[in-house]
Amino acid sequence: MKSRFLSDYGMVFVLLLLCAFFSVVTYSEQSPTGEAAAKQVSADIQAQMGKNPRVLIAASDQPGDAAFAARLERDLTASGAQVLATVKGEPKDAREALLKIQTSGGKLDAIACTKVTGAWLVFSDFKADFPTLGAPRLITPRSYRWPNFLKSENLLNIANQIAVIAIVAIGMTLVIITGGIDLSVGSLLALSSVLAGIFIRDFAGGAEASPGGMLLACLVAVLLCGVVGAFSGAMITQFDIPPFIVTLAMMLVGSGFAYILAKGQSVYQIPDSFVWLGRGADMFSLPNAVVLMLVLYALAHMVMSRMKLGRYIYAVGGNREAARLSGVPVRRVLMFAYVAGALLAGVGGVIIASQLKSGSPTYGNMYELYVIAAVVVGGTSLSGGEGKMFGTLIGAFTIAVIQNGMNLTNVESYTQKVVLGLVILGAVLLDKLRRR
Repeated sequence: MKSRFLSDYGMVFVLLLLCAFFSVVTYSEQSPTGEAAAKQVSADIQAQMGKNPRVLIAASDQPGDAAFAARLERDLTASGAQVLATVKGEPKDAREALLKIQTSGGKLDAIACTKVTGAWLVFSDFKADFPTLGAPRLITPRSYRWPNFLKSENLLNIANQIAVIAIVAIGMTLVIITGGIDLSVGSLLALSSVLAGIFIRDFAGGAEASPGGMLLACLVAVLLCGVVGAFSGAMITQFDIPPFIVTLAMMLVGSGFAYILAKGQSVYQIPDSFVWLGRGADMFSLPNAVVLMLVLYALAHMVMSRMKLGRYIYAVGGNREAARLSGVPVRRVLMFAYVAGALLAGVGGVIIASQLKSGSPTYGNMYELYVIAAVVVGGTSLSGGEGKMFGTLIGAFTIAVIQNGMNLTNVESYTQKVVLGLVILGAVLLDKLRRR
């Protein structure tokens, strides 16, 4: 019972331990930015200055600082404070604003700044340079300590970055459970992105394409990838060619077609609205790609745990001859697995094209290895007949967390490859030891 529990949920604990480790090593001092910083500074000014304080707001011209200045000016004005000037630029702009206030005979009670602008030298010798302005307090956002790893934007970034690999890994899980392998998914991903871009550019109106036209173009691109998967499945089931050889050949064919169709260039004549799938966030502020990933995993879990097709897939991977003698349509099951894997690779290509607003034959490079790694780390046996969709999802997030954590701790890319290779080897070794 204990062994079964660890087998099913051991990777969850590994993932939680990794999250805890990277949370500890990235624990550092933080400062709020943007509108969150503006709310805090506004509250501090009202608490310390009382009613109608005279305030100078100083921010840089960066987008986050611009949001800080706009929100702070709005909140202070609403509370009755007098905003004598709002600076959005460089130290020289702050000096000019202070000189204007001094020339007009005004006085200051507070200078509201971000952490960066609060360190400007123009404010360090304030009394000597602007003696008639009084002794205003320099108020900046209060610091706090929190792990960089657990920042909401970082967690969403992890989920968004792993969405494509996790989606393609659904199909790879089906294939590996049947006892096969598919090396063509990375090339099909690139081919799908190129086909979607070309169809949108040449047939849907290019940069002026409608949502319906873009949807149709993407569906055709995904279906054509499914045709490639059907060809691979036919070669494997009808001619008994090893899946490794067939999918290796289709990896080269898919990549070659992607380069031929795109003429070695990126296809970028795509509307701005096309990024909705890859970059947009509508439901609970989750990226749309992540929502799609979760929906697909829920459907795959239902297929594998509640439907006859799922039992057939496990039976084929466990013992193909016994499954055939039991009446399982082995060839059709294998065809389903390879077609589903190709279709999901096509979906992944559309998502990448949406994220990067272009199609390119270079997309998907090495993705087949990352996808296989996610499946294996998630507990699916390379011998076939064993694996869970939930485990694959955990495996994908485990790899993403390791990569993200190493990036946050400034581990060089070469060392990251060594670590990921050892993780994959360790996952396979554990599978073998568990079977013994």
